[in-house]
Amino acid sequence: MTITLLGFPWDASSSYARGPALAPPIIRSLLFSEASSPYSVSGVDFREVITSSDFADLPENADACRAAISARIAEVTQASAKPLSVGGDHSVTYPILRAIKAAHGPVNILHVDAHTDLYDEFGGDKYSHACPFARAIEDGCIDNLVQVGLRSVGPEQRAFGKEHDVVMLGADALDKIPYKKLVGPLYVSIDLDGLDPAFAPGVSHPEPGGLSTRDILSILSKLPASPIGADIVELNPEKDINLATAHVAARLVKELAALMA
Repeated sequence: MTITLLGFPWDASSSYARGPALAPPIIRSLLFSEASSPYSVSGVDFREVITSSDFADLPENADACRAAISARIAEVTQASAKPLSVGGDHSVTYPILRAIKAAHGPVNILHVDAHTDLYDEFGGDKYSHACPFARAIEDGCIDNLVQVGLRSVGPEQRAFGKEHDVVMLGADALDKIPYKKLVGPLYVSIDLDGLDPAFAPGVSHPEPGGLSTRDILSILSKLPASPIGADIVELNPEKDINLATAHVAARLVKELAALMA
């Protein structure tokens, strides 16, 4: 099955800082730079498995934007391809998952993040980048949700996670990842602030004590199923240093493409 690379330049649902909307074209430029190897760690050439791309603009209205994201994912799945998306803030994941559910039913999700994104609302916005997995759970998009790298979790989010059987693991608990819950249909969502700022400084909400790039590559290599879709979100180029985080994002695109292929 082929893979379509999508870019979702949206950050109007971000709290405190804007900038992730600038990320998709930067990640794409690094991917196709002659200075960057096209190969995954396992030796897959991403140019052979990512056969199309869609980096169209999004509507400025939030409701219309979410509808457009869902529609673009639906077009990919209807063409028997797998969507690999780059954001944009994490709010883009909910409309992605709505379309994924329509195509595949509820999915199992590996979610790498410093934050749970399980708020009922944030700043009065139920579709904030702090809320996508709460909305996805309510909408029946998720079977099992496994969150890894957490280190900024309030009591309300812990209670919501417990109520909905969410596996919530810190960056020090990689040995406790229940890979048996991550069987197909499997979706992977990586918020770059799940990494420690030493590896990914270019995020809006850095939280010390996170994962290394190698940690994430190791987790991905142990997944028992090929993902049917994935996203990489929350790169903020305005806070990045020497494109360090953008290069991590490009590496993760290559690794996820290899797994999805």
